[in-house]
Amino acid sequence: MSSAVKLIGLPTDRNSSHLRGPAKAPAAIRALLMSGMSNLCAQNGIDLENPDIFVDEGDIDLCEDTGDFAKIVEASRQAFERGAAVFLGGDHFVTWPILEGLVSARTPPPHLVHIDAHPDLYPDFEGNLQSHASPMARLSENGRLRSLTQIGIRTVNAVQQKQIDRYGVTVIAPSELANLADLLPTGPTYITIDLDGLDPAFAPGVSHHEPGGLSVREVLDIIKKLPGPIIGADIVELNPVRDINHMTAAVAVKLLKELVARIYGDQPA
Repeated sequence: MSSAVKLIGLPTDRNSSHLRGPAKAPAAIRALLMSGMSNLCAQNGIDLENPDIFVDEGDIDLCEDTGDFAKIVEASRQAFERGAAVFLGGDHFVTWPILEGLVSARTPPPHLVHIDAHPDLYPDFEGNLQSHASPMARLSENGRLRSLTQIGIRTVNAVQQKQIDRYGVTVIAPSELANLADLLPTGPTYITIDLDGLDPAFAPGVSHHEPGGLSVREVLDIIKKLPGPIIGADIVELNPVRDINHMTAAVAVKLLKELVARIYGDQPA
């Protein structure tokens, strides 16, 4: 029998490089999830109201200091030792310690599918090795990934192109989705969704507006079409301070429901 998919919040944005605010995201997403705006059913009929399918385990108690890294690693390790989990950031820094915890609980390393406007591959950003602009560099250099596939990327500069070449990253621009099926990895997969990977018309509540991105439907199709199995996920970089009528939080809720349904269905019986 599949185990319930756990929801864990990571309220931190100390490694944000432009604006603060994503630390408020887990609370904003949960508030909308439980608001009565919609029901808790995914598109395939899986109902997150069933505690055998979905359990909200609350937020990790983070202090916005260097000790938070180890806290996130340990929370992730414990979660994946008990099954599967979806995490709510926070800024994109959190994907690094989440994957460290996952790999310590489950080997070998997974494929990582990364939806974003940015590659997040800087060797460091403004001297910060833990910057939200650098988690994919840390994971790649530490051998924590079987492969890295990035979708929606539209801000590659020379520094990051060098990193893409160095680590053999597959980069798929928003204009290249027609051939997506041929480029997606097969095998245990973790998916990280930075909400600025979507066009700001669909997700205005982010710190870094980058027009020309993905639609909500395109991201939902990616979740559906990934060969998988999908073993875990995170949704990051919602900035409630910049949101309009909770539009971006609503997108996060929709993605959360579909991720939980897919991950639950992909678990071995």
